[in-house]
Amino acid sequence: MASIPRRFTGDTLVIASHNKGKVREIADLLGPYVRTFTTAGELGLPEPEETGTTFIANAELKARAAAAAGHVAMADDSGLVVPALGGDPGIYSARWAGPEKDFAMAMRKVEEGLAGKTDRSACFVCALTLAWPDGHVESVEGRCSGTLVWPPRGDKGFGYDPMFVPDGFDITFGEMEPARKHEMSHRADAFRQLVDRCFR
Repeated sequence: MASIPRRFTGDTLVIASHNKGKVREIADLLGPYVRTFTTAGELGLPEPEETGTTFIANAELKARAAAAAGHVAMADDSGLVVPALGGDPGIYSARWAGPEKDFAMAMRKVEEGLAGKTDRSACFVCALTLAWPDGHVESVEGRCSGTLVWPPRGDKGFGYDPMFVPDGFDITFGEMEPARKHEMSHRADAFRQLVDRCFR
């Protein structure tokens, strides 16, 4: 029998990320349900090494590390999965950008890998985990499918957004207004699931 999901009942939620773009999106999406946000960066928490082999395993690892500070913490692990590249960059999406977080370089690496390939399909995956200081976790995973374009277009998103056109659209996430992206992205899909599970 499935266990009953645990609800978030506190005032403060720690966003276990040092990525300002990601923190902004998460705060926008959870704003109606959480009174106060803080971040792992603001609390001076180190970024744990992502040793998991799945998006959910890495999200849980990061959320548990941040929850050790004493508040419920939420972490996301997300990335771009490209079938023609054997699923890469996948859980290594951020690492492809290197220590300088150079996503222009990471996008070029994806494009170089696709040279001569006809399949340009891709999907963004987002795993979200809420972790409590007592070790309890709740995790969900969302997806958004699309096609990769070159050259990159738009400056509204972050990461691989400028080369990803979601199914049913002719503009990239990088060209899309944030409010529109929030309605249908992989992160939005995961947040809908998490809100239904833990915040309603």
